[in-house]
Amino acid sequence: MRRAAPLLALLLLLSACGGSKKDAATTSSGTTAEGCSAASPAAPAERNRTKPKTKLNPANTYEVTFQTNCGAFTVKLAVKTSPNTTASFVSLVRSHYFDGTIFHRIVPDFVIQGGDPTATGGGGPGYTTVDKPPANTQYLFGTVAMAKTQAEAPGTSGSQFFVVTGADAGLPPDYAVLGEVVSGDPVVRHIGTLGDSSEQPTATVEIVRATVEVH
Repeated sequence: MRRAAPLLALLLLLSACGGSKKDAATTSSGTTAEGCSAASPAAPAERNRTKPKTKLNPANTYEVTFQTNCGAFTVKLAVKTSPNTTASFVSLVRSHYFDGTIFHRIVPDFVIQGGDPTATGGGGPGYTTVDKPPANTQYLFGTVAMAKTQAEAPGTSGSQFFVVTGADAGLPPDYAVLGEVVSGDPVVRHIGTLGDSSEQPTATVEIVRATVEVH
């Protein structure tokens, strides 16, 4: 799974920021032919942030809900096993880092990838964290993990994340696990169909807003 330099390998996380295929016409009901609302993402631009200095309370449960123009899904964060990754992600959510960004890479039956405000596949918050995943880590449907370049150490992450939409992505244990989808499976599955054989989105899927709840 890559965060930069497109077209190097199958696991490369390609960018997909443009193209007329993403500009689907809306129907009289206000939805696109793909069953989503019309998207109006923010203009691609760098969004640098300050690396958080404190971890989340492992006694609490943290859930991030992504409200997209194709519906909402919620991710329960793996606070205990990925303390640095989750602390960073919650800090980014609370600063509205993901709002108005798109899923710039969609690979049917594999993953959907977002979290890059530049929509190029190479953007990030200006810092990285590391939570090396256990050797037995599997990336099954609904697993949410962080993207990295091949040159970076296992478990390195910035802001780009991917959600597994296939039964098993078959990836090595190199990607920090952010958490798992606990609601909105149909939305994730649907978004996962909105890509083509070149891993380009066939519709604009926007993260309208991301929010975090603590229980």
